[in-house]
Amino acid sequence: MQMQQIRYFLALCEERNFTRAAGRCGVTQPSLTNAIIALERELGGALFQRRPAIALTVLGHAVQPYLQCVAENADRAWNAAQAMVGVRPANRVPAAPEPLTSSPASPSS
Repeated sequence: MQMQQIRYFLALCEERNFTRAAGRCGVTQPSLTNAIIALERELGGALFQRRPAIALTVLGHAVQPYLQCVAENADRAWNAAQAMVGVRPANRVPAAPEPLTSSPASPSS
């Protein structure tokens, strides 16, 4: 499962239209459709009913809250990483390792 598939799934949950969801994600409609199909294969069933209108299936409803949490946690992780990068100077040199208190045994001759 790829993060982009999760984001496409969530966009399609909200938009209920492949073309609008693709536009929102900045991809072509066939790319979004292929990603959703791959996710459905991986999860073992259809996530959306395609006709007469786009709607979540029972499986789609079941996984949606979990995939929403995955996306939210990924966003939190990215934000935390960016905050750390912003706090730490990019050119900071790591601290020198502590000197050893004892020397290793020398090989016997």
